[in-house]
Amino acid sequence: MAKIDLDSLSIEELAALRDQATDKLAEKVAARQAELEAELEKLSHYGKSVKKSQATPVAKPKKDEASKDESAKDVSRAA
Repeated sequence: MAKIDLDSLSIEELAALRDQATDKLAEKVAARQAELEAELEKLSHYGKSVKKSQATPVAKPKKDEASKDESAKDVSRAA
């Protein structure tokens, strides 16, 4: 790619260059998004055999237990 001397460009030329770069970037983003969506579609076929309900649930501490843990931490910090 040829180097462009940005200091030598007029405001109009810089604005046109910005517009060209924005358009090219939008094209590349759209192409990449289409690639990723196609890949996601392929991969989604593998996940359909596993139901969400079969996933291992994450145990959350009960509020009473969480407050006891915090109290114990506070006591150990004070000591």
